[in-house]
Amino acid sequence: MESFKQTRRSFLQTLAYTGAAGLTGAFPGMVYSASGKTLTVRFDREMESLDPGYYVGGHPPNDVNWCIMPSLANYGAESGWVPSMHVESIEVRDATHIDFTLKQGLQWSGGFGEVTAEDVAYSYDRMLESEWKGDYVAYDHTDVKDRYSGTIVLNQPFAPFMSATLASGTGIINCKKALEGAGGKYTLEVPATCGPYVISEHKQGQHLKLRPNPDWNGPKPAFANIDCIFVTEDQAGALAFEAGELDCAKITSNSYSRYLKETPPNSALTVAGALQYMWMGMNTDHPKLQDPRVRRAIQYAVDQDSIIQGAYSGTAEPSFGVVCPGLVGRRTSAGYSYDPAKAKALLAEAGVSGLELTLRTLNNQERVLSAQIIQANLAAIGIKTEIIPLDSGPFWEMGQESKGDTWKDLELWIMRYGSGPDPYEPFQWFVRDQVGVWNWERWSSDEFEDLFAKLVAETVPDKRAAIAIRMQEIMEESGGYVWLTHEPEVFIHRADISTRFAPSGEMLLPYFG
Repeated sequence: MESFKQTRRSFLQTLAYTGAAGLTGAFPGMVYSASGKTLTVRFDREMESLDPGYYVGGHPPNDVNWCIMPSLANYGAESGWVPSMHVESIEVRDATHIDFTLKQGLQWSGGFGEVTAEDVAYSYDRMLESEWKGDYVAYDHTDVKDRYSGTIVLNQPFAPFMSATLASGTGIINCKKALEGAGGKYTLEVPATCGPYVISEHKQGQHLKLRPNPDWNGPKPAFANIDCIFVTEDQAGALAFEAGELDCAKITSNSYSRYLKETPPNSALTVAGALQYMWMGMNTDHPKLQDPRVRRAIQYAVDQDSIIQGAYSGTAEPSFGVVCPGLVGRRTSAGYSYDPAKAKALLAEAGVSGLELTLRTLNNQERVLSAQIIQANLAAIGIKTEIIPLDSGPFWEMGQESKGDTWKDLELWIMRYGSGPDPYEPFQWFVRDQVGVWNWERWSSDEFEDLFAKLVAETVPDKRAAIAIRMQEIMEESGGYVWLTHEPEVFIHRADISTRFAPSGEMLLPYFG
């Protein structure tokens, strides 16, 4: 069977999803009888939490939550959002009101009864106080009409609320009674679930097994069982697929480049999108990096093109900010460029010599290669850099003040965040109240705060673009960022499997067939 192939430029042109009001019915592609087969997929990192308010989002936590938890909306097969399997109907009545009616009889595990509109209101109200409250910046409250229906009320018009909030991982609904009984938060022990699957077994770093939920009375997915195998080493993931041990695996740019030339038999490639943005961050509070001239010197010292070619085999798009390809407000150039002479002049102006820094990164092939190229770039201007590769657990905690004191020692790090299908979403992590949470660069700006509020409220595309571009300029002017790439999210899978992915690359596993 012929594999899926695209040009480098075309596969990176991600569509900006828009909400489609008034859709009702089951998720397209959902089948109504299980085949009894087992789907085996790759998870590339372990999960720290499944709590949508306090997790490291994206893949794999969202992959699991969409199997075991209710929601009001999901990402559609082509674009936008569609009603989830848990609702009878959901309709955008006007710019600030969304009406929904849940299906009756959907049961929470643990004897907690039916999924109700009160659970919806509790879940979304709770998000206003969570680490992911930026997704709910336009949310005001939910009016509960009766046991199964209600109205979500926004405090202002916000076009991407359906696709960027409700259809995303932070739109997951929790059981009010169960979660309150568990203290209001959880990690991997979910107080109550309601979906087509349950977690039957989870061995840290080895596998997570999803099996049919005996209490589920909604539509049955095509695969009765899903085995999620933790394969953190990227090359090992590709080899496991080639050996027939995986049915679907996320792959690196290096493997993607190789498979474009020759795809394994009976396999296909799917590019979910490029809604990822990677940069090298700098701790603007650290004594070694407090002088903005030093930070600007580092910006000029890094050769972005060498990273794209050397670490990503030319398959990643260059980044000039946090707004991803295909979205309103994406920049086409940065305010600096690779210029070692300029970098040396800035260090001399600052009176800095013999500078030694640490550069922390996730321990995977592309990031470590990127770090090595940066290490060589900085050595060329007289900065000695020690690379510190980390596993996912300590890496994702290192800049959070609540997780310990590592944030005090942070100097440089390579970071990648995922974005939703709207330009407002990436900016939420860099506002003032995210300092010490996810704003590890530890800067703030009154102008940035004001523009973030305006970006949420603005609906005219050209005006939104101008706001987003200025916000990225402010970030860059802080000296805390060296823009690197927008990585494509690429999966290889059996050719006889139909797949469904979120635009940011998570797997909607219940809709595989």
